[in-house]
Order: sequence, then C-alpha cells, then structure tokens
Amino acid sequence: MNYYKNKKSVRDIAVNGKIVFLRCDFNVPIDNLGKITDSKRIDESFKTINYLLKNGAKLILCSHLGRPKGTVNPKLSLSPVAEYISDILGETVGFSTDSVGDNAKEIVKKLKAGEFRICLLENIRFEPEEEQNDTDFAKKLASYADVYINDAFGTCHRSHASTEAITHFLPSAYGFLVEKEILSVSSALENPERPVMAILGGAKVSDKISLIESLLDKVDILAVGGGMTYTFINALGYKVGDSICESDKISFAKDLMAKATEKGVKFLVPVDLKVADEYSENANFKIVGADKIPDSWMGLDIGPKTTEIFSEEISKAKTIIWNGPVGVFEWDNFSSGTKHVAQAVSSSGAISLIGGGDSAAAVRKFGLEEKVTHISTGGGAFLEYLEKGSLPCLDSLSEK
Repeated sequence: MNYYKNKKSVRDIAVNGKIVFLRCDFNVPIDNLGKITDSKRIDESFKTINYLLKNGAKLILCSHLGRPKGTVNPKLSLSPVAEYISDILGETVGFSTDSVGDNAKEIVKKLKAGEFRICLLENIRFEPEEEQNDTDFAKKLASYADVYINDAFGTCHRSHASTEAITHFLPSAYGFLVEKEILSVSSALENPERPVMAILGGAKVSDKISLIESLLDKVDILAVGGGMTYTFINALGYKVGDSICESDKISFAKDLMAKATEKGVKFLVPVDLKVADEYSENANFKIVGADKIPDSWMGLDIGPKTTEIFSEEISKAKTIIWNGPVGVFEWDNFSSGTKHVAQAVSSSGAISLIGGGDSAAAVRKFGLEEKVTHISTGGGAFLEYLEKGSLPCLDSLSEK
C-alpha cells in the first residue's frame, strides 16, 4: 500500500501570509429549512482549517454539495455551511454566490484586504467545468491563491477541476483528514493483525468485481451480504426468486469462489435469508434456507443462522473491513442482520474500518459510532484506495 510518504502534507508547506485554496468535503445533509442535520464531515475539516489559520494563512474554502450536474440549484447552496463554520469559529466567513464570477472575485479581494480570514465559494458543482476537470476553469480557481490543500478524501477518486487539474497550477499538499484516511487504510493492509475479515454488502457484484479480486490477496475471510448475495447463491445452483441477481456475473461469481478456495480464503455466502413477497417496508416476510427462496419472493436480509456464522467469524478476526449493509437496514423489518453485524464488529476488539456510505449510516443508526476504529468519510474513495492503493487526486499533489 502507498502511504503517500513522497507527497507533501499540510505540515510540509509554508503558509504564513499566504492565501490557501482548501478543498473540503462539505457534502452534508441539509433539510428543507436550510438546517444541517449531520455536520460530521464539516467538523472533520476543522483540524486542517484551525492549523492553517494558526499558522497565518487566509483561506478560500471550496466544496461540492449533492449532484446539481452543472446547474445552479438553490436547494444545494453551501450558504448554511458558511453560517455553520462562522458560528463554530466565532468569526465572519465571507460567502461567494459563485465560484469564478464577479462575486467570487469581490469576496477574494476582501479576503486579501483583511476584512475576514476565511471565505467559502458556492457549490463548485454548479459549474459544469468542475466535473469536466476543465483546465481553464482550474486555472481561474488557482489564480485566487498561493497554495492548494486537498482535505476532501471523499472526492479523491474523481479527477475534477478543484481536486486534480488545480494541482498543476499551485504548490499542493494534503490535509489532516486525508492523512487520517490514508493511514487508517494503509496500516490495516500493510502489516495487519490477522485474521483479516472483509464484509461486503451493497446491491451489485459488478460494482465490486475488482475490489473482491484484490481483497482475495489481502484477507483471510470474506463474507458477502446485501443485494450481491443472490448472484452468488444463483452461482451455487439455487433459484433466487425475484431477488436482485446479475445473470451476466454468474460465471464470475463461480470463479471468485473457486479462487478463494485456491488461496485459502474462507468465502462466506448466506445460508439462510429473510425473504419478502414484495419490495416494501411492510411486506410479508419469512425465514428460508438459501436454497429454498420461493418463486416471486425476494431476499431483503440475511437470516439468523447466517448472522450467527458471520458474528462468530467477526469475533475471531483481528482486522475487519466492512463496506455495505447486509440487508435493507433502513426498514426495521429487514435491519436485523445489519444491526447484529454492526454490534459484532463494534464488540470484537478488532481494528475495524467502516467504508463510508450506507455501512457508516448503519453504524450511526445503531449508536455504535464510537465503538469502531475508523469510519471513512468517503465510500467510493475508500473502496478505490483499498483496491488500488492509490487515488488520482493524491497522485497529482506536489512531491517532497
């Protein structure tokens, strides 16, 4: 794994008296009243923000929010984030209603004049050039600042103008949040305490083909749950009713299980399931063996025997990587499997890495956030770093 030891961190770059362009991940839930309902991603950025301010920098903060797809959407404005940061720091945060327009230029001008130490640009994804990784757009962003810092781990797998192209125009480094994420994943896979167990959920095998292949060389136990379960069950020769199943991935699933056997990896597929007669929170449901899913029924959770098997293996593991719930945990009738897995992971005493997204939401839902080692702020970036040991937006940062 690559610790990015050859890349500059925020500690390695002089910032006193300089304007720093700090790419953050403020992609947080905001309700219809404009209130932030979960501030964790913003809070995770304060270590870098406070460090830079303490060391004499002025900051231009930049982030995306949601998926506006290059158009202005007032519901996805970062204005509530500017207010939140201002409240936490107890000082004015200038807010620009655009990224490279007249208002942004005016706000940056006031920043340089000392009217405030921090400003926040409007949602960078309101600009179509952002996701196009447009060089000219990145050059305009870079023109505001002297230094670039990337502290938005959740976007490091996507080469966008504010995460990749901009690094070609400014001295650059990564922030403390990115460092924390890199070290958490790297230390777990570089020289891990064994046995190492991976628990993979989510809807599709196709989303995690490369990851599963990569993990077979790194783990001792691999357990599958969630929607991808049924492709593996079908590959074992059993009918899956109306469960989600990728028929074009059946042979791949067979090959994966065969490779696991060859490599001595224990590959766990559910032996029983909670199935429902329709995809609904209030559907009729029952427990059946994995080889006995009725026609027109669908699996929505792992069953009690599988939960017991998974929990037993979790209790033996010394390092656990978990990405993706093992059932439709948002619905109480189908949350049991994910809840028990979360409880087993949190009480295992193992080094436990939770890979963002729904698995992180599940850990928080069941009140277990403080009992796991690390919850990643970026699901996609976490998975890509696990698989490849590198991320494009970190590869482009300045070398020491």
